[in-house]
Amino acid sequence: MTDSQTRTSASILKTVRSRLASEPYLGTKFKPAQPALDTSGILTFEGEVDTVAQKKIALETAAALPEITGIIDRLHLRPAVRMEDAGIRAHLRRMFTMDPSLTGLSVQERRGAAVQTVADPGEPFGSLEYDVVDGIVTLNGTLNDLAIKRYVGVLAWWVPGVRDVINGIAVLDEADGPERIADAVRLVLEKNPYLDAVQIKVGVRNRVVRLTGFLPAQAQREMAENDAWCVFGVEP
Repeated sequence: MTDSQTRTSASILKTVRSRLASEPYLGTKFKPAQPALDTSGILTFEGEVDTVAQKKIALETAAALPEITGIIDRLHLRPAVRMEDAGIRAHLRRMFTMDPSLTGLSVQERRGAAVQTVADPGEPFGSLEYDVVDGIVTLNGTLNDLAIKRYVGVLAWWVPGVRDVINGIAVLDEADGPERIADAVRLVLEKNPYLDAVQIKVGVRNRVVRLTGFLPAQAQREMAENDAWCVFGVEP
């Protein structure tokens, strides 16, 4: 890398840090590790965030710079409760095999090279494989419905101790749009036992979600907002 390129990279990284520092939603606790930028414009982004919203906003803020051609995302959630991978797997196993919305789904649990089938219906409507390494959940498989892919991803985010969810599930019908995102958000809100989803209206413009309505407590409002942020495809 030439001195000119070095100065250019340093200037870009300075702009990234400045924009992150001026983003009010990130808060003072957001202090990512020193980002790195290679000669092709790929930014490596590491650190911990308090919420999924902060993760998405930080990534969107950095990606908005025209010089950034891609991002290696190593931003992870700072969990309120620490849990070993075995405990996280147990939570996922219970949710994925007992949730009525996922009845008929073939489910496999991966541990390194070993794969165990935990749900094997006669005529599955799709397949799901999950793995957990250092609190990071990786989802793979094939589904017909994009809403179910999104729902499965949120279920994973709900597990205590989860630091990140990589949702690599393939969907046969990939057609997407605001109404499909809204449907997924409604499904998630309806499944949250602490929320009265009837009182919440969901609006989506492009990929930005707007929640309106009435919830009696601030904690519930924050919970509904966080649930929406956890939905795959929702953007700032």
